[in-house]
Amino acid sequence: MDLTSLLIPLLLAAVTAWGLGKHVDVYTALTDGAAEGLRVLLRIFPNLVALLTAVYMFRASGALDFLTTAFAPVLTAIGIPPETTPLLLIRPLSGSGALAAGSELMETYGPDSTIGRTAAVMLGCTETTFYTIAVYFGAAGIKKIRYTIPAALTADLVGFLAAAWCVRWFF
Repeated sequence: MDLTSLLIPLLLAAVTAWGLGKHVDVYTALTDGAAEGLRVLLRIFPNLVALLTAVYMFRASGALDFLTTAFAPVLTAIGIPPETTPLLLIRPLSGSGALAAGSELMETYGPDSTIGRTAAVMLGCTETTFYTIAVYFGAAGIKKIRYTIPAALTADLVGFLAAAWCVRWFF
């Protein structure tokens, strides 16, 4: 048996032993934490359902393909391969959707191609902005997001531009 397969059970046993050493009712703490986790899930679940539904509708409607074609000249002019447009549009909405788009680019063009490297750097330099806002702000009960979305989308844009710049100059 491999030591890595024992890591989680050993970690749980160590936390339990530490809690018992501090005279903490470990089982009650565990059930209280699980109950709080379920309350948070119930608070953020509607936001997640709406967000994931919007992403799937966006892809299924053909809007993604239309925008890919429409943005190609602009992206080429600024040095971003137009083939990465699906990644550029999906990444702020869905991490799993962006990972699927990135994997598709890697399979089609190869991980060592300019497109594959640009996609990899884009995945590393950007955030799933709307998903993160839905989860964290929903969990904290924040209703007014004011400058969060413009600031986060600006950071994503800089990440995408940095990806194109890095691939052009370093690879």
